[in-house]
This record gives sequence, structure tokens and C-alpha cells, in this order.
Amino acid sequence: MLSVHSDNYFMQQALAEAQHAYDAGEVPVGAVVVCENRIIARAHNQTEQLTDVTAHAEILALTAASNHLGSKYLPECTLYVTLEPCVMCAGALAWAQMGRVVYGASDEKRGFMLYGGKNLLHPRTKLEMGILERESELLLKAFFRSKR
Repeated sequence: MLSVHSDNYFMQQALAEAQHAYDAGEVPVGAVVVCENRIIARAHNQTEQLTDVTAHAEILALTAASNHLGSKYLPECTLYVTLEPCVMCAGALAWAQMGRVVYGASDEKRGFMLYGGKNLLHPRTKLEMGILERESELLLKAFFRSKR
């Protein structure tokens, strides 16, 4: 049984969001923001639904978390996201001073690690990767296979 406060538990919650994206015909990426061991924001990709290229799961989750806390800075929070953030999202995470970023699958085409890596995040942001990587990859591969 998973601890309610484990990285695996919170990443499973992000995967549930990714499934919502998949079901809506969006690239299946999901994110949750956690503060004091509580999920304060949930989001999934909505670029098609909102006709907005910036409507990535991470951006939507950041906005929701900031609204919840009434602050644009999130140094006490952790973002769990199923896919490595892109450069745009990494920049937003840096501006938000996100305390910790945990992602599942690496993005070998657009991931921020290809373009400056951890230096793109705030200097105090902690980074973890590969949590439920296989599950994240399988959902992404199933989505793109269904589109071909």
C-alpha cells in the first residue's frame, strides 16, 4: 500500500490527470501541486480544448496553485508532472520559485534538460526524475500510437 505522502502516490494522482487529457484527445500529461502534503492544484494538458499553446499541465497547475495560496511564489510546494517540462514550463517554474519538481518520463525532443537542464529552474529548486516513468511513457506511447 502506498503512503498518502509518497512521491509515488502523488505521481499516481498526476497520472490520473494525464488520463483525463488522454480521454479528451489531448497529449496525456498531468500535473499536481502539493503543499504541506496536500494537493492544492490539479491540471492536465488543455492546448486543444482551450486553443492555447501555453495550456500545458504545468502552467495550468501553477496558476491554480498560485490562486489557491494567493501568491505567485511557490517555494514550499512540489510539482509532480508525468512528463519532463518543456523550456517554457521550466521558465514558469523558475519564476514561481517552485520548491521541488518531480517528473516521470523524460522528453527526448522538447524537455528542458536538453536546453540548459537544472540551470533553467530556480537555484533552490530540487529536482527528482523517473518516478513512475514507465507508466507515464506507456500512456504517451498509447496516445501517439492511436493518432497514427
